Amino acid sequence: MEMLEHGSVTTPDGFTTGVATCGLKESGRPDLMLLHSERDCTAAGMFTRNQVVGATVTLNRETLAANSDRMRAIATNSGIANVCTGATGLQNARHMQSLAATAMRCRIEQVLVLSTGIIGVQLPMDKIRAGLTAAAADQHPDGGMAAARAIMTTDTRPKHLAAQIQLPTGSVTIGAIVKGSGMIHPKMATMLAILTTDALIPARTLRALLIPAVNHSFNCISIDGDTSTSDAVLLLANGATGISCARGEAREAFAAALTHLATELAHLVVRDGEGVTKFVSIRVSGARTKADAHRVANTIATSPLVKTAFAGSDPNWGRIIAASGRAGVRFDLQRAALWIGASDHETLQLVARGTPCDYKESDAAQIFAGSDFSVHLDLGCGDAETTVWTGDLTHEYVSINADYRT
Repeated sequence: MEMLEHGSVTTPDGFTTGVATCGLKESGRPDLMLLHSERDCTAAGMFTRNQVVGATVTLNRETLAANSDRMRAIATNSGIANVCTGATGLQNARHMQSLAATAMRCRIEQVLVLSTGIIGVQLPMDKIRAGLTAAAADQHPDGGMAAARAIMTTDTRPKHLAAQIQLPTGSVTIGAIVKGSGMIHPKMATMLAILTTDALIPARTLRALLIPAVNHSFNCISIDGDTSTSDAVLLLANGATGISCARGEAREAFAAALTHLATELAHLVVRDGEGVTKFVSIRVSGARTKADAHRVANTIATSPLVKTAFAGSDPNWGRIIAASGRAGVRFDLQRAALWIGASDHETLQLVARGTPCDYKESDAAQIFAGSDFSVHLDLGCGDAETTVWTGDLTHEYVSINADYRT
């Protein structure tokens, strides 16, 4: 597998994108993106588990349930989430789907729609209509970078990648764009992510590949503990190469590449988190079950006290231990151990058997002062483990969200 840093959703064969500026963002930046495949695609999706969901989530679940093997397009707007908009909001989502189908000359059921932005505002359908017409006329096979920019909200930079997989029968490519900077926390999805591939994969197999990839990547990141209402991960496979990745070694290679790509994208989301200045890997090992390890890791990753200590470069390990104790997972503190580390430092043990080790506070502070470091907590009661990724909690995060609508 070869990672393509400048790749995107249009890197796989047969995909194009177009963008437009509808006036949905006060910044005046592009706010609508239309992705199209030259041939029918199989499709799979995973969506937010928030009980409050946007109209597009409802519509996409319905569309995929009825037609997951003949998809052609994804229409996405940023700036307005189309959430808490009632029957009118759902009608507008369907209208957006219909307008995109007309613009791309395909059937309505061949279009998925995504919306992200402010909650409680109706989509201005006259602007959406004009934007979709413009985006359909602006289709480019190298438009992935522009597409990544068009779906941004509070993101500071576009996030896109691609991976090429060499197989005995030839090569296939997976491309992706993702937006996400705040309201990032597991429970699927935590952002908008669109992935494409030119591999040949049946819809049922595609979903079976997407679920573990998402669970090991996007469901292992947290910025602020909030889960969004509209977000989704969508994967389209158009089979343009004619190379099947449905079975055997080809499927294993595709699965590994998909998970790796999704993980790299998830890391990009954390690194671009609202106000984030530090990227922190939190590994919890020695748990009885993976679910227990994940619960403890997420509790640490979402603790305001832990995250502000990260921001202040304060190696206050007591906050980490305290957070682990309220995760609802039983473990014996007298068996617990804690380490911190960074790529340019040796791992430093802070706690052994539940009590502090003999270490220099300055050494710990130096590690926490870095922009990229790790925390490893061993619970000492089993063999299960997991890793989640998070950032620090800074004054800038408060400023961004205090001024989000103003």
